[in-house]
Amino acid sequence: MILNGSNNFMNQNMKIPFVDLYPQYEELKSDIDSAIADIITRSDFITGPTVDKFERVISEYTGAEDCASIGSGTNALICALKALGIGPDDEVLTVGHTFVSTTESIVNVGAIPRFIDINEFYQMDTDQLVYSSRLKAILFVDLYGQTPDIDKILEFAKQWNLVVIEDAAQSFGAEYKGKKVGNMVDLTCFSFNPVKNLGAMGDAGAVTGSKKLIDKVRMYRDHGRKTKFEYDTVGYNARIDNLQAVIVGTKLKKIDEWLDKKISICRKYTEQLNDVVKCPKEAPWSKHSYHLYVVETPHGTRDDLQEFLKQQGIQTNIHYKIPTHRTKAFYDGTKLPVTERICENIISLPCYHTLMEHHQDFIVKSIKEFYAD
Repeated sequence: MILNGSNNFMNQNMKIPFVDLYPQYEELKSDIDSAIADIITRSDFITGPTVDKFERVISEYTGAEDCASIGSGTNALICALKALGIGPDDEVLTVGHTFVSTTESIVNVGAIPRFIDINEFYQMDTDQLVYSSRLKAILFVDLYGQTPDIDKILEFAKQWNLVVIEDAAQSFGAEYKGKKVGNMVDLTCFSFNPVKNLGAMGDAGAVTGSKKLIDKVRMYRDHGRKTKFEYDTVGYNARIDNLQAVIVGTKLKKIDEWLDKKISICRKYTEQLNDVVKCPKEAPWSKHSYHLYVVETPHGTRDDLQEFLKQQGIQTNIHYKIPTHRTKAFYDGTKLPVTERICENIISLPCYHTLMEHHQDFIVKSIKEFYAD
């Protein structure tokens, strides 16, 4: 193991960022610039035909009956929970290994998160689904870009009359048993945060599902009103910005091409690093969209590896260092041994679709050098 040694392959001027968003813009510069200029020229900033069109194309891509665009992935989750009637003292089964918005959305509608552990694919362990009298919903996460076994979750939900929400913030374009994510559960929530595979130039999100439920989501996202002057419930200011809608809509035409390139890059990592670190497994039921490429390092080496890679000019990240059930805001004494072990050892590597081959080769060589005897 090397921490302060030199890498024979190192280019002293090499800098490899963890995220590189500008090439996406370069590929679509003319179309994006034109779409933005059109919005500004028409002063078309909130709601209207621009949003209607965006929601139609998201529905068509995902195969969903309807779509409500939202100002962020977090608000998408909150509006979805409210639309499904989840509120004070209801329990929601979820995971602790996720970004905090999953957990905080449950708490922000007054409900109680009930945490269960994850499996070898870093997804909700469906063998640990347990019913309780106050349980009203399951909110599962497509962590890193692939789904858990959705059929097993739906079977359990049907048995106990539960609603199901899919946190698909990281899985736009992924598939479950050949079907696009977005049309398999009661409501699916997407994030178009800039770093996502399909990203805005600011915050944005969407919820897909049946027209009946999406009408409720639309009400909650727009101050709780059905018409301009009728407020049926307490809602939120959670509408999408039309500039973000046209940016995401423009990028949508490239998403499948970008995902294919990402998948190729990530599978190359797995081929070349599988004997060095524990690489992610692709579930047999899921087409992984690889929002993130996360490896599990030998115990106790993660932080040193990250520092070593930083010295080589390679930026990495951790998703996530502390699971939400262990944070002060949501701690309830739950112990999730698999989640907690994984969070001590995982590290995320650069995997954007424009990652240059010689940069990926350098990342692989650097990791192998670090673990060399």
